[in-house]
Amino acid sequence: MNTSNNSLTTRREFLKTSALVGGALAAPAILPGNLLARQNNETLRIGLIGCGGRGTGAAGNALSADKNVVLTALADAFPEPLQTTLEGLRKSHGDKVKVTPEKCFAGLDAYQKLIDSGVDVVLLATPPGFRPVHLKAAVDAGKHVFCEKPMATDAPGLRSVLDSAKAAKQKNLSLVAGFCWRYDAPRREFYKRIHDGAIGEIRAVYATYYTGPVKPMPPASQRPAEMGDLEWQLRNWYNFVWLSGDGFVEQCCHSVDKVGWALQDQPPLKAVAVGGRQTPNNQGSIFDHMFVVYEFPNDARGFVGQKQIGNGYSDNSDYLMGSDGIARSGWQAPFIKGKQTWRYRETEPRIDMYQREHNELFASIRNGQPINDGPWMAQSTLMGLMGRMAAYTGQEVSWEQAMQSQEKLVPEQLDWKMKLDIAPMAMPGVTRLT
Repeated sequence: MNTSNNSLTTRREFLKTSALVGGALAAPAILPGNLLARQNNETLRIGLIGCGGRGTGAAGNALSADKNVVLTALADAFPEPLQTTLEGLRKSHGDKVKVTPEKCFAGLDAYQKLIDSGVDVVLLATPPGFRPVHLKAAVDAGKHVFCEKPMATDAPGLRSVLDSAKAAKQKNLSLVAGFCWRYDAPRREFYKRIHDGAIGEIRAVYATYYTGPVKPMPPASQRPAEMGDLEWQLRNWYNFVWLSGDGFVEQCCHSVDKVGWALQDQPPLKAVAVGGRQTPNNQGSIFDHMFVVYEFPNDARGFVGQKQIGNGYSDNSDYLMGSDGIARSGWQAPFIKGKQTWRYRETEPRIDMYQREHNELFASIRNGQPINDGPWMAQSTLMGLMGRMAAYTGQEVSWEQAMQSQEKLVPEQLDWKMKLDIAPMAMPGVTRLT
């Protein structure tokens, strides 16, 4: 991953970069050779990298998004998920699944083999520690991309993602993010009204992600004697910071993203946080609860509470407080109580937000107007990383410190036989900010 000084971006420079990359949304692209229009009547070939549950779901959404698409390749670190995904998609999508045995790629280099297999659109759904490398490879090869959230687990990876987003814009490639709430019709209407001043100036946003545990870490005694360090961690990826980013980054990132959305995607100035591990996690290295306070310009605040502990209070909502009212959005219909009272009402059949992501991705490829979600998907990921840094170290972390962090969690080279020590659990006040 590129970690050169040229990639170190201040908050002001990040805003400039975002404006440049986001320009792809403002006007139709002028394409050399009218590439996208030429593809309009052609069959688009899809490749899926990462055959877990989210990846299988994304592939199903992609196959349902366009009449003239086929799935031609699958890639995963392990062979078993390939067959499970293949069987499931054949049952649900029949002849649209045209994956032959030689196009089922397993191993640490499977992603590159898939990218080189002749696909047009790549779906990235591996553990997020791999996202920067896979995104770069796909964009370098000129592929349109669906990029599942979050986009990195450390700042060097995030800087690579920003570079890839810029390259995608230059190549007129669509890059759609897996922050699914941005593609939900009720939330789009809700945040449009918020941005139009329905509750005045936003003073604070309180977002909750209070839920139960996800993918508990098995005890070391269950590890087969012949299983290497890397395989053990990959098979239990959610429990390791370098692979998942921690639950705050991997799961609660949706709530973090909606805080950014409410504040019109202004980067926060700084963050402070508390957090720790309440329940034993055997050899894992992630926290199970955090509370992060983000400070934005004009003294606005974003509060994000996250816990993944069983037998407790659950909530997944966003509470907005403005100078002229309040608003709430969660799994229920969003509502606003401000200058006027408003609650979202369905006016047409709802399109599932996961499906809409892919509908809009493939429509953008067909109509020659590439979508580039790069700026805000990178910013929301960095906000998550910033909160984790603050919780892990116990320090106040500025946007610049987060962006310029040199802490590289993902190993440069991976090998099944490598020794890969499990990082110790962070200790606030002891763990250093680097």
